[in-house]
Parts: sequence; C-alpha cells; structure tokens
Amino acid sequence: MTVATSEAESQRVGLVVSKAVGNAVVRNRTKRVLRHRMAALLPSLPDQTDVVVRANPAAGTAAASELRHDLDGLLSAAIKRRR
Repeated sequence: MTVATSEAESQRVGLVVSKAVGNAVVRNRTKRVLRHRMAALLPSLPDQTDVVVRANPAAGTAAASELRHDLDGLLSAAIKRRR
C-alpha cells in the first residue's frame, strides 16, 4: 500500500506474512487485519516513512483486536525511537 501526495511526501507499508503463520485462509485474514489497521494509522505517520510489518507465527491465532493493539503499541514505539 503506497500513499503519495507528492514526491517529497510519501509513506510506504509492506506486510510479510509467511507460511509459518498458518494456511492461506489464516494468512489472508492476518494480512487483511494488518492492512486495515495500517490504513487507519497512515495519516499519523511522519512523511517519507517506510514501515515493514512482519507477522510472527502467533499472529495466526491472535484475535483481530489483539493484532490491532499490538500493532498500535509497536508502531508508536518505533515512531518515538525515530524522533
């Protein structure tokens, strides 16, 4: 997913969900939840930000609310570290 308003302002997000997460149905569900949450968080990211989200095997059994909560916490920690 790439959002670019101009050459100077762009944010990119990559999702990595391997077979270790689960079968195709589980992987697609995990990607859908992560993609939806990242789309909501994208406006709050600094300009020219690249984010790669790698789902670990536990993500396949996690509830959607748990994935969203974990992603929020990890992303806010990464933004704080960047500043």
